[in-house]
Amino acid sequence: MTRLTDKTALVTGAGSGIGRAIAERLAAEGAHVFAVELTADRAAETLVAITAAGGKCDVLSADVADTEAMRAAFAAVPQLDILVNNAGIAHIGNVSETKPEDLDRLYAVNVRGVYHGLHFGVEKMTRGGAIVNICSVAAKLGISDRFAYSMTKGAVLSMTMSVARDYVANGIRCNCVCPARIHTPFVDGYLEKNYPDTKAEMFAKLSAWQPIGRMGEPSEVAALVAFLVSDEAAFITGSAYDIDGGVTLLR
Repeated sequence: MTRLTDKTALVTGAGSGIGRAIAERLAAEGAHVFAVELTADRAAETLVAITAAGGKCDVLSADVADTEAMRAAFAAVPQLDILVNNAGIAHIGNVSETKPEDLDRLYAVNVRGVYHGLHFGVEKMTRGGAIVNICSVAAKLGISDRFAYSMTKGAVLSMTMSVARDYVANGIRCNCVCPARIHTPFVDGYLEKNYPDTKAEMFAKLSAWQPIGRMGEPSEVAALVAFLVSDEAAFITGSAYDIDGGVTLLR
């Protein structure tokens, strides 16, 4: 499809997992993608995959938590039509187990990082545009041992609604998507580190948490994002889309 021809998109955390899938999907649909990662080498595979397929991609190195680094990254983009705030980190623990430094670390990336994207991104959308923030079902549900992570995703949900309200007159749409568990390299690394002898059993348990019986795939999240930033979704703003295998409905 060519729904995004002549569009310019910026995707944070585009080097792996959901971010990489989104960057590749937007490029495949015609967008010129600016892939933001902490270091250029983290986005090397994304760059190679997009260019090998005939797409357009530039890599921008920036820590999403760093104001000046993000200011410089957005300054390198001449015009912005699509923004996907995807970069994020996780933490496991309840409120008693969560240390102040854990809270600060997650806030810096998951909240301040999204703020930076929104703050600098709306200024670049001089002809309107579409924003998608990657949220989580954790913003809506009480998930065990995800105190800090849930807090940050609740903030992403609130920021999404605020920007949608404040910039609708500017022709800027802002939505978020709320995935349940998605099978990414992070999941594989987590199982390898914490359950090296029972990886298969734990993978099955994590998969079964979704009523549909499996984890989602990054490509499925990317497909939803591609729709939301396209003109086919021109009547949609201020919405939070669950992509969760039935978690929020059936649990």
